[in-house]
Amino acid sequence: MLKTGDKLPAFHLEDQDGKSKSMADYAGKWVVLYVYPKDDTPGCTIQGKSFTEKKAAFEKLGVSILGLSADDVASHRDFCDKFSFTIDLLADPQAQYLNALGIKQSEYKGTMYWDRTTFVIDPKGVVRKVYEKVNPQGHEDVLLRDITEMKGT
Repeated sequence: MLKTGDKLPAFHLEDQDGKSKSMADYAGKWVVLYVYPKDDTPGCTIQGKSFTEKKAAFEKLGVSILGLSADDVASHRDFCDKFSFTIDLLADPQAQYLNALGIKQSEYKGTMYWDRTTFVIDPKGVVRKVYEKVNPQGHEDVLLRDITEMKGT
């Protein structure tokens, strides 16, 4: 698992619109990269709605929000459309990037899911904070407070 102070590995993944995204697209910007288990599940829906609702507050701080799961582009598109998400969701169906990040999997009701984890990345691509086993309820408020403190604003 990546730790505070580690450089975020490069990525080239497609978003919900099939557009290629890379870490280079966010060079010089703060990024919240949140890993979630599965599209259209209760906790993941709470997170997506919360990040969409608070997107303007993150943008005001100069922070981009990226969701990441092993779901494919079509699943992400359906998920975004169903709940009117305005955040970008990155598709990693082969789980290569999830594995590069060191995300763990846990079993729930007989199915393996990627652990809900969030990384705050600074403008130099360095991980400033890692949140493991995230509770989706109110997590965006914790991030806004912590990033404000990190930035000294």
